[in-house]
Amino acid sequence: MVVLVLGSGAREHALVRSLARDPSVDEVLALPGNPGIAALARCLPGDPADPAAVVTAARAHDADLVVVGPEAPLVAGVADAVRAAGVDCFGPSARAALLEGSKSFAKEVMAAAGVPTAAAHVCTDVAQVEQALEATGAPYVVKEDGLAAGKGVVVTEDRDAALEHAAACLSREGGRVVVEDHLDGPEVSLFCLSDGAEVVALEPAQDFKRVGEGDTGPNTGGMGAYSPLTWVPEDLVPEVLRTVARPTVAEMARRGMPFVGVLYVGLALTRSGPRVVEFNARFGDPETQVVLARLRTPLAGVLRAAARGELGALAPLEWDPSTGVNVVVAAEHYPGRPTTGDPVGGTEQAEQVEGVHVLHAGTATDDHGALVSSGGRVLSVVAVAEDLPRAREQAYAAVGRIHLRGGHSRPDIALAAAQGRVRVPQED
Repeated sequence: MVVLVLGSGAREHALVRSLARDPSVDEVLALPGNPGIAALARCLPGDPADPAAVVTAARAHDADLVVVGPEAPLVAGVADAVRAAGVDCFGPSARAALLEGSKSFAKEVMAAAGVPTAAAHVCTDVAQVEQALEATGAPYVVKEDGLAAGKGVVVTEDRDAALEHAAACLSREGGRVVVEDHLDGPEVSLFCLSDGAEVVALEPAQDFKRVGEGDTGPNTGGMGAYSPLTWVPEDLVPEVLRTVARPTVAEMARRGMPFVGVLYVGLALTRSGPRVVEFNARFGDPETQVVLARLRTPLAGVLRAAARGELGALAPLEWDPSTGVNVVVAAEHYPGRPTTGDPVGGTEQAEQVEGVHVLHAGTATDDHGALVSSGGRVLSVVAVAEDLPRAREQAYAAVGRIHLRGGHSRPDIALAAAQGRVRVPQED
């Protein structure tokens, strides 16, 4: 099998790494890939959000399966074009990708499917936002309606900051925001693979959105993650499949927009039970890096089964009982205007730490072939070990070997869980 992976981040590096280890895969291609991916796959030039370019590449290289990593190609209709060209594609249509592309559409689908989620107000002007903030009260949750690369959400006790974020979102063409009730309880990410009818869940993970230690500072695309989550209720995955994923997939099919790909279910485990914080239409970054590191079932067959409507015939997935921890190394000034073009060193030394592999996110090579930073999140340092304290120890030992001027990472990824301090609130 020849598999073409679209994207250039650490999520795509994780996908490529898993696919390259799959004995059923003859070759992995990446468009456009990155320097780390290039060590495992043939990187092709082009824009992954250009449907015609992707179809041309898939045909030219006889791809049997196209796997879409980021959200932008999905909303641009790349999956539609690939399927129309007769190539299997793992990723939803442009219409189905609206579950991520529009927060208001996702809320509408949740309501129709009876999915438990926060009450929401869709606002198109500042006056409506003010009324919504009054109705919800603090902490205020304001979300940009469209794609925002994980940074379109503000959660704050400061009403003025909530209004400022809403005004900035509304100032853009077609701007809309969603103001929601705040959900208490720890957050969990669950990837649900769908073939349009059947749904199979991967193992849960938890990520860390704020840039600073102790969940301080602005939201980012994600500064780290870990899996498994020993503190979640034992019945969490079957409950989410029953109350969230399967009803949503059924509602999408009823609307004539079957969902094929990853339904990323972002959850808050509240005292009233799991509630959906958000949907995404693709694998999450940085959670994918730890989830796939623990998946023993060969990945290509799983993704192809989803693309072909054959998930019902898939054997139960097998998992490594070890723990995975991902610590993101970010560029100076991230998540604002990150500095790029700085030399990146120490990746080979980092991988000499037991159980560690390094995935490239925002990297490139300069005119002399040297590795340099090219984005906000530069590397994902992933450690797999027998337990969470050991995985954290190995991940941070490896991070300490990375050299990037002004680079920074959170020192507390998975710390509360390792210390047994994560609790699901109980009903009064």
